[in-house]
Amino acid sequence: MSKPIAAVVGVGPGIGASLARAMAARGYGVALLARSAEFSEELAQTLEGAKAYRCDVGDAASVTRAFDAIAAEQGPVDVLLYNAGSGKFAGVDETSLHDLESAWRVNTWGLMACTKACLPHMRRAGGSIVVTGATASLRGGPRTTAFAQAKAAQRSLAQSLAKQLGPQGIHVALVIIDGMVDLPSTRAAMPGTPDEVFLAPDAIAGSVVHLVEQPRSAWTFELDLRPHVEKW
Repeated sequence: MSKPIAAVVGVGPGIGASLARAMAARGYGVALLARSAEFSEELAQTLEGAKAYRCDVGDAASVTRAFDAIAAEQGPVDVLLYNAGSGKFAGVDETSLHDLESAWRVNTWGLMACTKACLPHMRRAGGSIVVTGATASLRGGPRTTAFAQAKAAQRSLAQSLAKQLGPQGIHVALVIIDGMVDLPSTRAAMPGTPDEVFLAPDAIAGSVVHLVEQPRSAWTFELDLRPHVEKW
């Protein structure tokens, strides 16, 4: 019997890598999607049944090529973990209309494109779609002019998908990441900061796995994750 397939979209050294490792440990074949495949190709070599694919989630042809290749080489996608996200952090004066559109395209348009690529199989077999959100999914700030509108739109899209697809046996959930993720870049920017201030990527991945494995009688749509010391 072939393995179920989990597609992790937006694979980097933080949450994306932890999601890939967690799903591989649960017996999934893992498709690692990223705009640049250098890191994901190295990661794939460490995980049984994993393959890396180049994918620009803001480009329709790129999304189609990636998911067609996954279906041909690994099988149809049973779990979609949408971790792609970017956006310029600046106020309104420093944010261009292009910045606004680019953030929306990666966070929201890309989620829609990847979801539609997975739906034919998921409608037959069931499945899960878990989206990585952020504090900005719920509120804007002075320097999140582009990012917050994109994450808020992503949250609304995920909610619409959950309400439509849930009765069809497809679990859609959003994880709000409220705090700083433990990455080399954040550590370098905040030397001497205690460990407890950071969100551990492996702990985030553990919560996502829980969502994927939730029984249908008790599905979660939105889950907040933050360090115990985070003010909220």
